[in-house]
Amino acid sequence: MRKIAQRNGLRHLIAPVRPSWKERYPLTPIETYVQWRRADGQLLDPWMRAHERAGARVATPLPRSLRITGTVAEWESWTGLAFPESSDYVFPHGLATVRIDRAADRGSYWESNVWLIHPDIEA
Repeated sequence: MRKIAQRNGLRHLIAPVRPSWKERYPLTPIETYVQWRRADGQLLDPWMRAHERAGARVATPLPRSLRITGTVAEWESWTGLAFPESSDYVFPHGLATVRIDRAADRGSYWESNVWLIHPDIEA
């Protein structure tokens, strides 16, 4: 990405990142998660840490970046879980919970992400 930005004369690169370990903490708001650091001061999330090592800084966490909706049956097939009543559910690989509304036959999920800014990418 950096080389493409350089070739096109861009001075900054803003990368929308799906934090790789956020799925381990689906109940933690993305705004909190992106601030977590290891004992050595580096970001906890490995993918965000890789960007930080390349000079990026954490900019804006977006709790509602991508909306995914489907019927209850679709969500059950996608996740391999049963959703017996209307509620919020944790599901495999989800960064947040899915809200199941059985009366409306609808599951709704907001995928979060974080923007990381790579400044001064000129060669």
